Amino acid sequence: MLAHEMKLQWMVLAVFMVLSKWQHCAAGDQLVPCYFIFGDSLADNGNNNKLQTLAKVDYAPYGVDFRNGPTGRFCNGLTIVDIIAEILGFHNYIPPFATAREADMLYGLNYASGSAGIRDETGQELGECISLNMQLQNHHKTVQNLTGMLGNESALTYLNKCLYSVGMGNNDYLNNYFLPQFFPTSQEYTLERYTQLLIEQYSQQLRSLYESGARKLVVFGLGKIGCVPGAIATYGTNGSACVELLNDASRLFNSKLLPAIDQLNDDLPDAKFIYINSYRIGEDSTVLDLKVNNTACCPSSAIAQCIPDQIPCQNRTQYMFWDSFHPTEIFNIFYAERSYSASDPSYAYPYDIRHLISLDQGVAEAM
Repeated sequence: MLAHEMKLQWMVLAVFMVLSKWQHCAAGDQLVPCYFIFGDSLADNGNNNKLQTLAKVDYAPYGVDFRNGPTGRFCNGLTIVDIIAEILGFHNYIPPFATAREADMLYGLNYASGSAGIRDETGQELGECISLNMQLQNHHKTVQNLTGMLGNESALTYLNKCLYSVGMGNNDYLNNYFLPQFFPTSQEYTLERYTQLLIEQYSQQLRSLYESGARKLVVFGLGKIGCVPGAIATYGTNGSACVELLNDASRLFNSKLLPAIDQLNDDLPDAKFIYINSYRIGEDSTVLDLKVNNTACCPSSAIAQCIPDQIPCQNRTQYMFWDSFHPTEIFNIFYAERSYSASDPSYAYPYDIRHLISLDQGVAEAM
């Protein structure tokens, strides 16, 4: 019992040390006390490793450019959220919930899961995954642990200062609606109706994050999902550069997500939701002058992932795609930097991550 009380006292002290350091931070220190991440394979950094699923990548050549080798990241190197964490001043990447230690939650956790979606059934043709609803349940456990340590009021004050990012919806199309051999949704709903149902469910899920203490939330829109090599190989393009039906779905989702963000900001006191325009940032990636935009860097399997232990391309900074679905680190850097500091106003709405984290810290002007 004494050991448990000492551990609890140490954890409480650690929280206040984190907050004190953050509130008096100098240049180069953490800009937020903690960062919580929800998403799919674009953000997963190991949560799927122990699941019974084909959607896991804890093997070479994944991680060929990452300091720890294969970790479960669907990339050759850093993911978008890794790079955002670096920009925010974190000295370590946000750990996966599946393997995190108790003290890790003070700095944030990554709940993302490859193949997961807004809908619970999404991605299950590949095996187990952690849907957004399940990710929110895992976060609820984290909030309960913090509340048990600090008391309700102090825990909420702490969580209010954290950054949250959510990126969902890709798989609800790629691994649900457009796979009629596995899922009935395309027979049950028109694309318009299905997308509206997705947005309604997503809005409730984002609202539940707010109710758990989140106030600063980044919501990533969908990119050009019809331009990934796996989609092109599966559906064909009818002479176009990309699968336009999939890109149409992405644009439809984004067009409905934007007013949903406005509604959340209007409805919820002190809520600060921002939208990152993934589609537009992807369009502007031509400035990178990548030489290969339609082929994976690694030899890929039928499920669009790298074949284990195969040798990838050597000029990885010239490739847009690492495997047949996921971008290379060079693109992730481009995307993360523009999400954080929008050099073009169309990249973020109503403002970028840099402005979001400065709000109520006496730095940003009122919007």
